Amino acid sequence: MNLTLDHISVSDMDNNCYLLIAGPHALLIDAADSPDDLLRLAEQHNTTITHVLTTHRHSDHVRALPAVLEATGATHIASFLDAPALPAPVDIALNHGDTFTFAGHEFHAIILRGHTPGGLAFAATIDDRTHLFVGDSLFPGGVGKTGNENEFARLLRDVTERIFDVFPDDTIVHPGHGAPTTLGAERPHLDEWRERGW
Repeated sequence: MNLTLDHISVSDMDNNCYLLIAGPHALLIDAADSPDDLLRLAEQHNTTITHVLTTHRHSDHVRALPAVLEATGATHIASFLDAPALPAPVDIALNHGDTFTFAGHEFHAIILRGHTPGGLAFAATIDDRTHLFVGDSLFPGGVGKTGNENEFARLLRDVTERIFDVFPDDTIVHPGHGAPTTLGAERPHLDEWRERGW
């Protein structure tokens, strides 16, 4: 069954919550806030949230997580590295290169280290285009916030090797906050990001 995508922005931090839909089943990416709004989004598509994927451990991305999981009984997916800090049990804990399935589709876990110990990203094909869901690891104009030079170097290396070196320029990037971008728009600036250190 083909995938379709919708999204909603919640909270005063403009958190993007993405809904990947396959008929009666939906995968929610980041139950960030406003659980009633997230459940209503699924209802508007006559679908049920059967899976919730948490991109990373930061509190602004998980405030609605316990409520959504309780309301839906959904399977919770997260990175093995960030799982211990999440406010709800993780059913499927992924390392880099692991796979998970949703509605007959198989996805590969992309672990991006630096913004948190292990942010979880993955790619999905929607309308013949590759869409990347990256949490707060990559934005228009740079990588996510890091706490020191080592974390920045690790994140930029992972984003370069595991994202830019793998996917084509027309890949659409859906960040945890703000507007989407493409890898083609960001690729020319990788050296600039490296030189400025953020």
